[in-house]
Amino acid sequence: MAPQRSRVGRRLSLVIPMHNEVAGLDVLFERLQAVTPALGVALEIVCVDDGSRDGTLDALRVRAAADPRVRVVALSRNFGKEAALTAGLEAATGDVVVPLDADLQDPPELIGEFLALWEQGYDVVYGVRADRSSDSLAKRTTAGLFYRLFNRLSDYPIPDSAGDFRLMDRAVVEALKRLPERNRFMKGLFSWVGFRQAGVPYVRPARAAGESRWSYRKLGRFALDGLTAFTTAPLRVWTGVGVVAALVAVAAALFLIGRVLIVGRDVPGYASLMVVVLFAFALQMIALGILGEYVGRMYQEVKQRPTYLVRERIGFED
Repeated sequence: MAPQRSRVGRRLSLVIPMHNEVAGLDVLFERLQAVTPALGVALEIVCVDDGSRDGTLDALRVRAAADPRVRVVALSRNFGKEAALTAGLEAATGDVVVPLDADLQDPPELIGEFLALWEQGYDVVYGVRADRSSDSLAKRTTAGLFYRLFNRLSDYPIPDSAGDFRLMDRAVVEALKRLPERNRFMKGLFSWVGFRQAGVPYVRPARAAGESRWSYRKLGRFALDGLTAFTTAPLRVWTGVGVVAALVAVAAALFLIGRVLIVGRDVPGYASLMVVVLFAFALQMIALGILGEYVGRMYQEVKQRPTYLVRERIGFED
């Protein structure tokens, strides 16, 4: 059993990536104000403005001026949620860190239960979306397919229906900060670092305000990033495809030779030949496309551009 911990004298950092969330800021901070005083820890709220264009940054400036617990990292443009979350984790100074969605689909009321499990010795306590009825049927279906596919292919499975909402001990955060990759799939990285982990089921509520900016095209790209970041199975599978295709070709050749020997003549077939040629060409293009995805990610990594750029830091001591 891991040693017991105490929250007395500890600091909790909430990391909240934001992109055009001005409509829901009042509700967000009201909920936080209602929940956090009872937690028994010092509080730091790290808001990462991911290139918002709707006044989110101005509203956060006002919040930070009025509340010294609020700190703002303003990125130079929209880098995406994974980069914004990385920026928040690197800026957070708490003994425990909790990433939180600004739309309140991650209920802050669960943080107390997270802290209780952390005190029992768990290093990571993640939320499990036991009920996702607030999401559309298509989104629930595609999410379920992704989790099953990822866990079947990857050596580092992620818990079903677990998102970024979790509590992490400082040791876990420091381990994540050591990972240098630019194409970041945080759910996979949370799993890769290990440590003692426990899940807490919860009912995922609807957004408190605004609309999701995750289109199916972005979700598809995000899923592809996750798969290529944590498994080479899409590359390895083509070895099997090539072996099967070779065996089929040998069997077809033997069949044709046998037919010529038995019947005495071969009957040419243009249509069947074109089907075989086009099918083989399609397989080659798919294989090249998958190979290109990996090569493209290698290209992004070797350039060593930073994951994000900070335009402004508000409320920090340095």
